[in-house]
Amino acid sequence: MTGDAPDWEFKPRDVYVLRELSRDPQLSSRDLARILEEKYDIDVSHVTVSESIRGMREHGVFREAVIPNEEYFIFGLFEFKLNPENFDDGWRDAMEYIRDSPNTLFYFLSDGEYQWKSVMMFASRQAESKWIHEFYKTHGPVVENIRNSVIHNVLKFRTDPEILASLDENNPRE
Repeated sequence: MTGDAPDWEFKPRDVYVLRELSRDPQLSSRDLARILEEKYDIDVSHVTVSESIRGMREHGVFREAVIPNEEYFIFGLFEFKLNPENFDDGWRDAMEYIRDSPNTLFYFLSDGEYQWKSVMMFASRQAESKWIHEFYKTHGPVVENIRNSVIHNVLKFRTDPEILASLDENNPRE
């Protein structure tokens, strides 16, 4: 992730395409062209829809990820506090270890008390415990604390198409 905002001029059709893809990521460009016409009164060819999707993908407007059904994994919210005394010696290696871990689903910094946070997924609680143990073995001096919370009963695990309406330049962000 670069942190740079995509350079993309949204057309209303682009927003509708994203909304429909978030409802059903398997839609073909032909299906999308048909939906655009039937639902939004936008007459456009499937080739144009395909080019629009390719352009948005290449410009980083959306990311594609394979996310298995949440019933296959357990999830945890991890918060990583750093030891200021050893910060210079290993913060980058620790950060990259978390970022590059196959168990990391989502990784971010939050304001307030400066901490790294991640949503992690594991096959079992034993695998989660082993990951924490290995992380401390490798990066213990730079880490002051890992706080992990069990995430259970995942009730929602998707992007609602309605949120994408805010991308339309005619629909100001709130």
